[in-house]
Amino acid sequence: MPDPATIPTTLDVLIVDDHFVVRSGLMTSLELDDDIRVVAEADCGEDALDAYRERRPLVVLMDLQLPGQGGVAATAALRAFDPNARVLIFSNFSRDDEIQAALDAGASGYVSKSASRAELLAAVRAVAQNRRHLPADVARRLATARLEPAITPREREILTHIAVGHANKEIAAALNISEFTVKRHVSHILEKMAVNDRAQAAVEAIRRGLLKLPE
Repeated sequence: MPDPATIPTTLDVLIVDDHFVVRSGLMTSLELDDDIRVVAEADCGEDALDAYRERRPLVVLMDLQLPGQGGVAATAALRAFDPNARVLIFSNFSRDDEIQAALDAGASGYVSKSASRAELLAAVRAVAQNRRHLPADVARRLATARLEPAITPREREILTHIAVGHANKEIAAALNISEFTVKRHVSHILEKMAVNDRAQAAVEAIRRGLLKLPE
């Protein structure tokens, strides 16, 4: 097990992503640098721990959206096996609460798949040095979210319906709750998010990363 304060001559990486093209392209990009070597790949969270046990990479590049065991659970499993495991979340279209959950599970940072190669390398090297890496905008949003009243899972469900234009009656039917209960939840949402109406709530939820943009 490498000393947490040092970096070996070769920086070994495990890539966990369910798309072969992503893994292949990532490997090619990383290994353009002579000191970085991709030593293992996994296409699901369940296989990530086995690959880690076998190869003991210094950095794990982990997608969040994985079949079966997701990236957050896989990160928690790696850290339970080895508290010194260094996980860098490498994922697109991740909500802020998903990123925060990964950090809470023990991940050392996050970088978007749309990031430049220079940013990716900087993130990998930072995590290899046992430092945290978060893009400035993500770090600001996560810090702000911790100071705001938490949106509950039920309120997030209702926000999802609001974002696609469903009326209270439709939301009540979809969630099998009363229309009065929906109105109460909507009132709490508006208060927590400091907005005046449902449209503003949907926009603010998307800005905060609580919801993904409707397709």
